[in-house]
Amino acid sequence: MAIKQMQSSWLGLSKDFLRWLSLAIVIGVLVGLATASLLIGLHYATNYRETHRAIIWLLPFGGLLVGLLYHYYGKSVAKGNNQLLEELHSPKDIIPFRMAPFIFIGTVVSHLLGASVGREGTAVQIGGAIADQFSKWFRLSALDRNIVILMGISSGFAGLFGTPLAGTVFALEVLMIGSVRYHAVLPCLLVAVISNYVSSQVAHYFHIPHTQYVVDVVPELTISTFLWALFVGILFGVVSTFFSKGVAFFGRFSTYIKYPPLRPVVGGLFVSVLVFAIGTKYIGLGIPTIVDSFKVTMVSYDFAAKLLLTTFCIAFGFKGGEVTPLFFIGATLGSALSVFVPLPIGLLAGMGFVAVFSGATNTPIACTLMGVELFGSEGIVFIALACVTAYLFSGHTGIYNAQIVGVSKIKTKQSEQGSSLGKLNEH
Repeated sequence: MAIKQMQSSWLGLSKDFLRWLSLAIVIGVLVGLATASLLIGLHYATNYRETHRAIIWLLPFGGLLVGLLYHYYGKSVAKGNNQLLEELHSPKDIIPFRMAPFIFIGTVVSHLLGASVGREGTAVQIGGAIADQFSKWFRLSALDRNIVILMGISSGFAGLFGTPLAGTVFALEVLMIGSVRYHAVLPCLLVAVISNYVSSQVAHYFHIPHTQYVVDVVPELTISTFLWALFVGILFGVVSTFFSKGVAFFGRFSTYIKYPPLRPVVGGLFVSVLVFAIGTKYIGLGIPTIVDSFKVTMVSYDFAAKLLLTTFCIAFGFKGGEVTPLFFIGATLGSALSVFVPLPIGLLAGMGFVAVFSGATNTPIACTLMGVELFGSEGIVFIALACVTAYLFSGHTGIYNAQIVGVSKIKTKQSEQGSSLGKLNEH
């Protein structure tokens, strides 16, 4: 009897595994191709902008184009990443497929014409929109649909950054602060690995590999280096809250412009004038500056300039994402701290790179794994200390308003009773 039960259990598990593997292959290939296309598009858009800098004066017109597109045809997908999280918390409607091409166009236009935005939000939205179509076609249950959307998030993240482990855990961790959705770990891992492989192969064919970052010196863990790691982690966490609050701060000013498509026009005009005055260092992804941060001490205001410009652009309606700008902010801040913090410059830049991201997204495990995938395992203890400390000191703030507080970071009588559940913007 026991043997028959075991055989039945293994048969059910095998069927489940094959079902998720089949879905992971299809979704992973599609999202991998889409993220590779995004990498290629952004590569050529950035190169063209840097060799034809006068095009930045067209940023207001590009902003108007994207603003009109979303205002008249994209209201159903305007919430972006928050819409994915809301569907995971309170399922209502299948995510419209138009989210994928709309955010792709908006992001490439923003980068081509000089806005300071990222690309993670684009990849995640593309992944979520593609994956959720399978929920409709196969009439999946509510639980299976939840898993499929998480697969879209993990595949988009992994395909874009070349970090399948971080992509897997990011999808499981981002939904609710203090809780990891282990029920989806296998599908998310399968699809992240496949998407990363497909994206990497296609991008490599076009000679656009993932950026390499080098942390060449990792000191011994001593009481002194331990305390310094905690100290910089606190700073990274505090800076991540400035980013989250900055978007809300500039967002209040943007609402004075009642007609939404005009908001990126006004914002684009301001950015164009500013870039004409100070140069292009703080627009776009800023990958060259991030790479330099691991080798050269950055000036003390680089991180602040990027923070202000990015939060302004996002608040005024430019599309893209926040994560690569967060990498820029963290890496340049860590690099600048090497003036008085006795840790190697490359390690500090790497710690800041992932820790500011950790504080802004409340995903310390994913960010630690990302540090390992990007920089190697030698500095994992320092990376983990920075990410977890930044996560704690970012408080209940973040770049995703739809993120739920499952377990409070602050010990209170309420949290001990398990009643701290709420959205970030309610804290």
